[in-house]
Amino acid sequence: MKLTLSILLILILCAATAVGQAAGGVSSQPQMVVIPDHPQHADVHALASERPLVGGAADAYTYAKGERPLWEFGPFPPPKSQTPLGDVARAVRKEKLTTKKAEIVLEKQGS
Repeated sequence: MKLTLSILLILILCAATAVGQAAGGVSSQPQMVVIPDHPQHADVHALASERPLVGGAADAYTYAKGERPLWEFGPFPPPKSQTPLGDVARAVRKEKLTTKKAEIVLEKQGS
């Protein structure tokens, strides 16, 4: 049964490949490669008109020039309160020793 099914599958695969090769979709004749030419690519021409990025009108937003001192922004990056890795490892080890152990142990019997 397996042998018959595999032979049938190979036969269908070979038939599909033969039909795919017989179809005349792609010509075997050589063709010249034509690269499109863009003669105005580097010419000087007028720029597009200005459009505001924010809002609909040109006066929809305001800006000001100047510098603000860094102390107004606060520390960057903000200080993080991290515990050292050694302290974390000691806490995990201590927690592992103090946790309650299982009272019943199930074992697989037989096979």
